[in-house]
Amino acid sequence: MIDLKSAQTTTQTLSVYESTVIGVFATSTENIAIVPTGTADSVIELIQKSLGVEVISTLIDGSPVIGSMIRGNSNGFLIPSTVNQKELSQIDVKVAQLPGRLTAIGNIVLANDNTALVHPGLSQKLMDIISNTLSVDVHKGTIADLAAVGMAGIATNKGILLNPMATRREIEHIEDIFGLPVDIGTVNFGSKMVGSGVLANSKGYVAGFETTGHELGRIEEALDFI
Repeated sequence: MIDLKSAQTTTQTLSVYESTVIGVFATSTENIAIVPTGTADSVIELIQKSLGVEVISTLIDGSPVIGSMIRGNSNGFLIPSTVNQKELSQIDVKVAQLPGRLTAIGNIVLANDNTALVHPGLSQKLMDIISNTLSVDVHKGTIADLAAVGMAGIATNKGILLNPMATRREIEHIEDIFGLPVDIGTVNFGSKMVGSGVLANSKGYVAGFETTGHELGRIEEALDFI
């Protein structure tokens, strides 16, 4: 079950399967958010209102950890090779499988509608599929020396928030390839893996229910909501 935490002072926070890591369980683009089957109507309504999106409920290969498994933008979605593309038949964009043993694509791809930063170990073949599916320029890199760039950052078409341990060189690289301002911060009362605790697009965001007011302020500043 997915429930709002009514004790929170802001309506921008929620939980997924009683967990703060909402980016592990769900994902969003400019037009849609995908959440696990069983999501409460109240949470769907909050996501719809905050992000201005259509919300689709499903499971990916029988799993609720949708945010870890897939990554998409306004142009397409990337899914593991074990997943049947029909599982995302409700989505009116290109869907492509990444060949090989990769099952956590959402963890290793950070993308908006123009650019993607990916795990430094990906082959050129996989980078080409990502580029063609998402219609983006693809670059290798790390955030805070981590290859799990999809969970170490949040990227929209307006701004980027990174793990606070990101190096100056990484920040400058990401600013250069995305052409957007970059800031650092945390979520869920100190978690450095900001991608695990936020769903966002250029219209709005929601965060894990333990995210503090100060952290929400950093999210809003980094993603240009202030």
